Amino acid sequence: MSGTEPFDVLFRRLFDEQFPSLFRYLHRLTGDADLAEDIAQEAFVKLYQRGAMPDDMRGWMGAVANNLLRDDKRTSKRRLRLLASQPEDVTAGSSPEFADEAVLSDERRDAVRAALGRLPERDRKMLLLRHEGYSYREIAHALGITETSVGSLLLRATSAFQAAITGTGL
Repeated sequence: MSGTEPFDVLFRRLFDEQFPSLFRYLHRLTGDADLAEDIAQEAFVKLYQRGAMPDDMRGWMGAVANNLLRDDKRTSKRRLRLLASQPEDVTAGSSPEFADEAVLSDERRDAVRAALGRLPERDRKMLLLRHEGYSYREIAHALGITETSVGSLLLRATSAFQAAITGTGL
């Protein structure tokens, strides 16, 4: 991002480019689309209030989003109830063969979410950030760990995830 462009222009471009990725990360982490959208928007509000672009934009946004999520967890257990009772009408307007595919897709998603849920929070966040294309440096910044430890921690998290998903029968 160019330092010659006004902050508002840079901010709008960053929002358009990065909001979807931050939202997906938070949605996969929480299982709650409304919460993910709220946290992602609040992270961008904090950036706007900051008035300047940080050097490591994605790492900074990831760290802010993780802090906002942690703060939200301290004040509410709402997400756990929503995740456990997340009703989805996947068959509305679908033919039977598409309904079967949707059910299988939902079962896979639920199994992945359950396997992620069995991992320590840092491992879960690390895997989801990496899945969203974050670099080792950005992951390190977002999670408050050293960049040199990301590779080995990511390998351990991947192994733990594979063990957890194997236990689900996928």
